[in-house]
Amino acid sequence: MKHNKLNPLALIASLVLLLSSYSMAEPAAVIDAKANEAIKQFYKEVKGSEKFLSSVKGYLVFPSVTKAGFVVGGKYGEGVLRIDGQTKGYYSLAAGSVGFQMGLQQNSYVVAFVSQTALDNFMKSDGWEAGVDGSVTVAKWGVGKDITSISYENPIYVFVYGAKGLMYNLNIEGTKFTKIDR
Repeated sequence: MKHNKLNPLALIASLVLLLSSYSMAEPAAVIDAKANEAIKQFYKEVKGSEKFLSSVKGYLVFPSVTKAGFVVGGKYGEGVLRIDGQTKGYYSLAAGSVGFQMGLQQNSYVVAFVSQTALDNFMKSDGWEAGVDGSVTVAKWGVGKDITSISYENPIYVFVYGAKGLMYNLNIEGTKFTKIDR
């Protein structure tokens, strides 16, 4: 009996397509409504988050990012860019990975741009990849922790919260953010 080898890149592409297919093409109003609920949840789970978000230059909200993997994995979600509380655009988040990982998980992400330069660079880019320049800090805050102690040293902070499911391996390095039309 002959065994076929799986092409890891084809498997990653398949997983990302699978993850994106169920959430693609959501209307802007649906994305905005889900983002509003995700922000309410962020305020509940992370003490000081309302004050923090009111002081940043802008933020992305991804209400539901699905990550799945077994050695080869992928994640996908759609969200909104908010500046001064107003929607300024819609974005997708996608990544593929190979390595020790397994499980299925859904999280919400908030990507906060502390500096105007970081926000401007993000908005000018034609697809932005997290972790390329080392300026992104993934903040791992548990329920009830206070984020008012953030020093604002880094230009971008990412908060991952509201985990549903179990997944080993949490990072955003190599995650691609792309503007989408809605």
